[in-house]
Amino acid sequence: MDPRLDILPNKPGVYIMRSKEGTIIYVGKAKNLSDRVKQYFQESNLYSRGWKLPCLLPLIAKIDYVTTASERDALVLEEKLIKQYQPFFNSLGKDGKSYPYLKLTMGEDYPRLQLTRRVVRGKDLYFGPYPKSSIVKSLMRFLWKSKYAPLRPCKWNFSRQKPLDERKINTCIYYHTGQCPAPCAGKISYEDYRAIAQRMAEFLDGHFGNITETITSLMHQHAQKLEYEQAAVYRNFLQALAHMQERVIVGRFKDDQITTAMENTDKLKRLAQVIGMHKLPAHIEAFDNSHLFGREAVGCMVCYINGEKNHEHYRRFKIRSKLPERGGSDFAMMEESVYRRLRQLKRDPSQTPDLILLDGGKSQISAAMNAFDRAGLYIPFIALAETHEGIYLPGAAESIKLPIGDPALNLLMEIRDEVHRFAITYHRKLRGKAELTGHQSQEGLIDGKDPAGRDL
Repeated sequence: MDPRLDILPNKPGVYIMRSKEGTIIYVGKAKNLSDRVKQYFQESNLYSRGWKLPCLLPLIAKIDYVTTASERDALVLEEKLIKQYQPFFNSLGKDGKSYPYLKLTMGEDYPRLQLTRRVVRGKDLYFGPYPKSSIVKSLMRFLWKSKYAPLRPCKWNFSRQKPLDERKINTCIYYHTGQCPAPCAGKISYEDYRAIAQRMAEFLDGHFGNITETITSLMHQHAQKLEYEQAAVYRNFLQALAHMQERVIVGRFKDDQITTAMENTDKLKRLAQVIGMHKLPAHIEAFDNSHLFGREAVGCMVCYINGEKNHEHYRRFKIRSKLPERGGSDFAMMEESVYRRLRQLKRDPSQTPDLILLDGGKSQISAAMNAFDRAGLYIPFIALAETHEGIYLPGAAESIKLPIGDPALNLLMEIRDEVHRFAITYHRKLRGKAELTGHQSQEGLIDGKDPAGRDL
């Protein structure tokens, strides 16, 4: 079994180990996917964790993974997948335990804030999940004591149509000690109480307003007065707020999104294998040109991240090179487009892609090489010929021909078709404007801009 450990990303995420039948046999999380998965195949770790690893390794035929925005996201996604697939080697996670949510019972006339581990469809609002229930509990206590959005802390069920029994009201310690707005006793109107509940919902959704600055100021004031115990209370509250702001987004992943992420990973793995890359081409940029007999010539670039379109990073260029009067030069246009993109990447290396894809054959390979030489920068690149869908690599005499339906070819064709569409659309837009104004000259065209009109 070749796990292809060399192309695993150095990012947080979840890894999914499958048997030769395709059954998921183990799911794990990692702060660094590459480092974590490699540990499984180090001989020194083979018997360090009892019987599990020696039994697991011979059964692994394939390793899928899904990258996440943070380690905390990976934690929750791991739990979701374990509960969904019940892998044999995951001894943990089968006991029904899950991460906590905050539940605002908006389905009740007088909502309460509760901690729960189950999400049920309905009128109630859920916030989370949160990996640390202790922090969430301390936040609930502080919100209750601070009266920022004072909701009733009791567990009694009552409504406007079904008031609470007076005997229960008379024995309620929260009511008699002033720790509750007491909607049960008519001390607050229905409308005002619902307004408080709405303020709590907005707070839990991350709309903190200036509360962070207020609490920070109070913390410093108590510290200066040597009231360290009270200062610590405010400090814990600020930590809980930070925990809320970093709310895990994986809980909102849908099953089809996870499946798509796995499928995209398979395509990228296959592409890396075909073109001999030792790194997963998670960030791909593709280039194409469009013109009409050399007029309104444009170059365009599209961006794919983890196999998905990333419209924010699309770019388009008005070609400034002097082109032949009776036709364009795809070679010169491609060289200019790639060069201008490389020039931008030298200013901001953080946007550098893992792979560049050119729409065309051997001639476009030469054009890109010229651009790289001029820019003094090199990025792995390939070209895809439209006539026979052959993949050209720099320096290779022959193209690589993959069978129709191959995951790598499907991905390249999708990206190539997208950049072709983008270039044609932009060219037609400029041509339409030129026909209206009668301006057909290539002189004085402005520098390349992205779709938002920003200079490159």
